[in-house]
Amino acid sequence: MLQAFFHAWERRLADVTKDRIVRPFEWGLDWVPANGHRHDVHPADVVGDWISQVMRDTDAFFTPPPTTDYTLTPAADGDLLTFPSALATPHPSNNTVQCRVIEPRRTPKGPRAAVVVLPQWNADESGHVGLCRLLAMTGITAVRLSMPYHDRRMPPELHRADFIVSANIARTVQVCRQAVLDARRAIAWLALEGYERIGILGTSLGSCLSLLTTAHEPLIRAQALNHISPYFADVVWRGISTRHVREGLDGHIELELLRELWKPISPRWYLHRVGDRRTLLVYARYDLTFPRDLSEDLVREFRKERVPHEVAVLSCGHYTTGMAPFKFVDGWILTRFLKNALVNQ
Repeated sequence: MLQAFFHAWERRLADVTKDRIVRPFEWGLDWVPANGHRHDVHPADVVGDWISQVMRDTDAFFTPPPTTDYTLTPAADGDLLTFPSALATPHPSNNTVQCRVIEPRRTPKGPRAAVVVLPQWNADESGHVGLCRLLAMTGITAVRLSMPYHDRRMPPELHRADFIVSANIARTVQVCRQAVLDARRAIAWLALEGYERIGILGTSLGSCLSLLTTAHEPLIRAQALNHISPYFADVVWRGISTRHVREGLDGHIELELLRELWKPISPRWYLHRVGDRRTLLVYARYDLTFPRDLSEDLVREFRKERVPHEVAVLSCGHYTTGMAPFKFVDGWILTRFLKNALVNQ
C-alpha cells in the first residue's frame, strides 16, 4: 500500500513540469576533441575511441589547470563567488562559475571545515540554500555551486538545463566533466582560504558528480551522496524524470552501448579511488527517478569492493524527498554525517 501511494505521488510530482522537450539524438562529434578519424568511420566508433582514451587517464580528463582568478562579492544572503570554468563551452554565460558561499555566524574553534554542495538537475538558484544554512549552523561553511547550464549560467534560449543530460552523447559527457572541473576549482579556492577539512554533498545528478569529484580530488575528506546509482545511463534509461531524454535516444542507441559511452560519468568505475574517504550513501525506498534496485546495486558494489561507507534509506521517493517531513529527515542525516566527518574529530 505504501509503495502504491508513494509511486502515485511521485508520478504526480513529476508530471507538474510541462516544459520538457524531446531533443533529437546526436552523437555530439563537435564535443569530441579532434582525433584524426576518417569521415567514413561511424560516429559511434569515433565517440567510443575517445571514451577509451578518457578511461585510460581520467585524472587528465577531470583535473583543471590552476587559477587565481576568483572574485568574492559580499551579499546579505550569502557571498557570491565567481571564477572561470576550466572548460570553455559555446555559451559564454555557462563559462563563468557561480557559487553561493554561506558561512557560520560564529567562527568555529579548531580547523575550518567547508562543504561544496552540488544540487539536483534543474535546481533553481534557491535550490539547497536551506541545506547550506543548516550546514552553516553546524559550523561548516557551505559553497553552493550552480552546475553548468543552470540558473545564472543558463543561456537565454534554454528553459531547462537540457545540455547537461540529453540525447547528445558526447555533450553530456563533456558538460558533466565541466561540473567536476568547476567543483575542483571551488575546492582549490577553499584551500587557498585556509580550509583544512573539506567535504562534498551532492543530490541526484549532483550525487553522481560529487563521487566523480571525490575520486579525483585528494583534498576531499568526506562525501555525502544523496540518491545514488552505479550507472549514469541506466538512470536516464529508466527514470521517470528523464523520459523525454529516453524518447530522444530510442531507436538510435541501445542501453549496453550507452552505458559504455557514458562510462566516464558513471560512479561504478571509481569506487577503488574513494576507499580512503568517509562516504554516506542515501537512497529512497520508493524512488522512480533513481530506481531502488540501482541504488542497492551501488551499495552492493561498495561492499564488494570493501569501500568503507554508511547507508541511510529514506521512506519516501525521489521528488517526495523535497517535501515535509522527509526533507527535514534527509537534511538531518546529511548534516549529521558531515559534521561528524569534518568537525567532530
